[in-house]
Amino acid sequence: MTDHDDYDLKILAALQENGRLTNHELAEQVGLSASPCWRRVKRLEAEGAIRGYQAVLDQRRLGLGVTVFVSVSIERNDTAAHRAFEQAVLGRPEIVACHIVGGQHDFLLHVVAEDLDGYAEFALHVLGQLPGVREIHSSFVLKEVKPLVRLPLRRPEAAPGARLKRRAGN
Repeated sequence: MTDHDDYDLKILAALQENGRLTNHELAEQVGLSASPCWRRVKRLEAEGAIRGYQAVLDQRRLGLGVTVFVSVSIERNDTAAHRAFEQAVLGRPEIVACHIVGGQHDFLLHVVAEDLDGYAEFALHVLGQLPGVREIHSSFVLKEVKPLVRLPLRRPEAAPGARLKRRAGN
């Protein structure tokens, strides 16, 4: 995090909790008047700390009962092969997140599907046919314990290990 003070962190935490707060409600909650609060939110948006606002959906209630984490290895370990795979992934709505990872595999995908048959169809006829795919390993989620909806927010000096670094510098 770059130079965010306590008010910025309070604003970010409040918006993570409820992105539908009005500026007046937000200002009241974080202890600022409306104008400075609005300016801070606009600055946080402009610098990219706030990337957008969205509703958190319940995938099961929307008929997406299967979650799968898929490790993918690419045939060739070169930039062109990676880019071709990345571009193909961007066009697949079943893939809700994609990460390049270090270790045994090249990519980690977060995939949702209606059911096991739906995932099987996707894995065999779509995922296995994406550019450069050499190998896929599927890990099925049995139970979601803690979904990603909030990031931990704290000032850099409050981060674990920061005290040790400061002490070492004294």
